[in-house]
Amino acid sequence: MHELLPALAVAALAMTSMGALAEAPRPIPEPLPGHPGNVFLAGERVIVGLPDSRSAWRAVDYDDRTIANIPPGTASADLGQLPVGWYRLRREGSEEWISLAVLQRLAAPTPWTSPIGVDVAMAWFYPEEMMASVASLAALAGVNHVRDRLAWGQMEPERGKFADRNKYDASAAAQAGAHLRVLQVNHSTPAWAGQDGRRFPPDLRDAYRFYREMARRWRGQVGAFEPWNEADIQVFGGHTGAEMAAMQKASYLGLKAGNPGVTACLNVFAGHARAQLDDLRDNEAWPYFDTYNLHHYVAFEGYPQVYADHRSISAGRPLWVTECAMPVRWSGDPKLQELSDEDLREQSRRIAKVFAGSLHEGAAATFYFILGHYVEGQTQFGIIRRDLTPRPAYVALAAVGRFLADAQALGRLRTDDNAYAYAFRARPDGKERVVVVAWAKSGTATLEVPVAPLAVADHLGRSLNVASRLSLTTAPVFVVLPSEAGQLLHLDAPPPRPRRAVGKPSSIVFQPLFTEQQTLLWASAYRVSGSQPTEGKLAVYNFGAQPAEGRIQVRPPRGWKVEMQDRVRLEPMERLELTFRLIPLGAGGRTVESIQFRGDFGTAGRPVASVRVAPDSSALAVKRGTPLAGAEDPASWELLVSGGRQPTAVRENGGIVFEATPTGDPWFYPRVRVSGAKAIPRRAAGLACTITLLEGNGIFRAIFDERNGSSYVADFVSQPRTGEGVPTVALLSGAVHGQGWSQPDPNGKLDIQEVVTVKVGCNSSGGRVRFRISDLRWVSY
Repeated sequence: MHELLPALAVAALAMTSMGALAEAPRPIPEPLPGHPGNVFLAGERVIVGLPDSRSAWRAVDYDDRTIANIPPGTASADLGQLPVGWYRLRREGSEEWISLAVLQRLAAPTPWTSPIGVDVAMAWFYPEEMMASVASLAALAGVNHVRDRLAWGQMEPERGKFADRNKYDASAAAQAGAHLRVLQVNHSTPAWAGQDGRRFPPDLRDAYRFYREMARRWRGQVGAFEPWNEADIQVFGGHTGAEMAAMQKASYLGLKAGNPGVTACLNVFAGHARAQLDDLRDNEAWPYFDTYNLHHYVAFEGYPQVYADHRSISAGRPLWVTECAMPVRWSGDPKLQELSDEDLREQSRRIAKVFAGSLHEGAAATFYFILGHYVEGQTQFGIIRRDLTPRPAYVALAAVGRFLADAQALGRLRTDDNAYAYAFRARPDGKERVVVVAWAKSGTATLEVPVAPLAVADHLGRSLNVASRLSLTTAPVFVVLPSEAGQLLHLDAPPPRPRRAVGKPSSIVFQPLFTEQQTLLWASAYRVSGSQPTEGKLAVYNFGAQPAEGRIQVRPPRGWKVEMQDRVRLEPMERLELTFRLIPLGAGGRTVESIQFRGDFGTAGRPVASVRVAPDSSALAVKRGTPLAGAEDPASWELLVSGGRQPTAVRENGGIVFEATPTGDPWFYPRVRVSGAKAIPRRAAGLACTITLLEGNGIFRAIFDERNGSSYVADFVSQPRTGEGVPTVALLSGAVHGQGWSQPDPNGKLDIQEVVTVKVGCNSSGGRVRFRISDLRWVSY
């Protein structure tokens, strides 16, 4: 938290999040019998079984220095007592190795208020017989929070019929039994509740009842719930901010009905697209979440922008970062999916950086992604292996858990320009201290502190020489200072926490009803006609225990009219669908408009919904404009594709026909250079063309590349079906930064005069795709 809260207030927050479990004293964790994962505590005798007693083995430390040789004929390696660190047993004449870890024994229980967490996904990753071992590994590392995974359909296979005890119950019990604070998340709708499992249930009463039952069922074990995972991106449904808000409201009311003390988290954002953030804010969802939840996997330099975007709509609620990492890629044997020796070290060096940056930017809880062995494509996220044995990053997590226990950000030190150094008030070993986490951006740097440190440790928690002047590398160090040192450090304060927005939840909830085909995700809006009336629907729910009657006031955008009945009466748990007509009264000039619905239902509350609509811009798509110079020549295009055979471009029927068979994550984006100082009109509103889809399928987009390497992407507002051609336009006002694949942009916005290349193409679902682009031009209103 940015502003240091009084200890009692922080403790109260923990109690409301965990209920009765948090009131119990938390013990100092001890390894389970047999030391699952070969994880030991300092002072213990390290004995590790060998899979092949016929071979010779060599024990090495983190830096690959030999510490023992084990001759053939030995069934287990007895390494005696080892200092804190990560070790391997290498089999002679083979690439095979076994890992082990020695952690510093915690001198005090991990505080219930500590912000350190890890995503475990225990119910999905591990059979019941392994769950206690995995929970123990998290507790030994000083972790406070753990995040699990839930499948709604397995808990409620039929509407109103809930499963008997299953693996999800076992997982909740195992983690709660290890005295961990459990967060649970779901991201699928069962078939009985909706046709598309990626999308929210059409009837939000199903979500209300499900979360009410889960909060009751796991009271005292699961203290927090995220009602959905990453709903803002396509893989998890591609929902607008308005849809996320409606789902949040219904889920919050269900969770609180099941357990008033549960922490009802925001259904978490994967990205920070401005349109979706603003849409959620405009729907006034803040009375319905106790914590504001987000994810990120950006480079460290991108943290300030990501957090600033989310803080701006957090309504002053505590930020929970429930997935984050700066991941690395595996190499070598695809069966092992293991990191190279250097990437094992690099993964471990990044752990403290992720936590330091996140906590400095205001996170009240940060969950590293992920504990277990987990791969997406070539990326290895996990910090332990399939057999639970550690990678060095697990030891680095334990160092964070110990040194940043109960950490609260004090600020960034003014130091060497080539250094990052962040100060925290924390409780390492149960004692209040100031802890500085510091590292060099590249090469080496110097850190000076005003008082003699009490202790210095490297990123694995290994003790270093104590000195007031430290030479830094890209591997972080922890510098433990007396508690009064915070007044002596020259600090730039962390970003201020936003003022807490006030508001009360209403038992009446509004839900906009549009199809996925109408959704323009980049705008967090729905396509409507700019020239003809469009019908829409608004579902109204009463989640209260009493009948409710009220009036709904509609505020249309300027230049539009909305017709809808304005008085509603609902019985408890009743759902009504109201039809409204959106009527354009004249020529509009804005890409996105908003309709506001505000209700007054007396004691049942004042519900709100805000719906963003995008007029189809059909008039703009057929306007004459300024041709994109060179776009009519196939030789001007560079054919960029995700893989597969060589793509082609030929002049045909008044346009250029592009053909490719993209592989992998399939995409095909031909690129053309924008030349000349006045190549793009200053008043340009978009890039228009006619797209004819001759074969295959895809979502067609334009990508605008700036001179600094940053890229912005906009969907074409009308999408062709196979065999048809449509006039369409990609609006510049709808272009969003290519988070995750584009270079960062210092000013965070598309500068049209800085655009040097344009890509026009599609993301397909695989197979051959063939399309014609004709009459490519810049258009203005």
